[in-house]
Amino acid sequence: MCGRYTLRTDPEVLAQVFDLTEAPRLQPRFNIAPTQDVAVLAGDQPSRVQLFRWGLVPSWAKDPAIGNKMINARGETLAEKPSFRTALKKRRCLVLADGFFEWRPDGKRKTPMYIRKASEQPFAIAGLWETWRAPDGAELRSCTLITTQPSAMVAQIHDRMPVLLAPATWARWLGPEALAPEELAALLVPYDGEDLVAYPVSALVNMPANDVPACIRPA
Repeated sequence: MCGRYTLRTDPEVLAQVFDLTEAPRLQPRFNIAPTQDVAVLAGDQPSRVQLFRWGLVPSWAKDPAIGNKMINARGETLAEKPSFRTALKKRRCLVLADGFFEWRPDGKRKTPMYIRKASEQPFAIAGLWETWRAPDGAELRSCTLITTQPSAMVAQIHDRMPVLLAPATWARWLGPEALAPEELAALLVPYDGEDLVAYPVSALVNMPANDVPACIRPA
């Protein structure tokens, strides 16, 4: 499960890395939590950052609160789940991030660990998105983060990790065409780069209201 992450990269750097038409107006985020608005690139506008609610709400849902339970989607079973099947075919997105948190079991406690690239460069997490319309016509766009088996390093901390897509795959992931099973299997894999670093951080991150630089400082 991936339940917290960060996006603190300068917007000008994001524009360069993700080939955006303009730098997005984003404030640094140090503790992004479910149900909050998150920065994504979606297939309908791949060069412009949009804000979607984190927690996917299927178009057929009667209550948007279902999204609270759908913040992550297991990559191994996406095609089997009614909640994700259509989005997998037509509505894939990149969730912009530059680090994520996992909680390492330490006896009876769990220690929050911050995982990022050693270069502190941003990356893209594979995601799916949907549009839900309320009875009054109001529109809600929401998304979920796809997870997979952990890399060797992350396995020492947690048994899942978000899918970090390689830049060469971004355009294909955002494309409108359905992906063949073998393509999905090749894309939704643990990040194999050796440039990830992890270190323990303060329990401040346990509270979503704490969205401050102290959340990512080494404990």
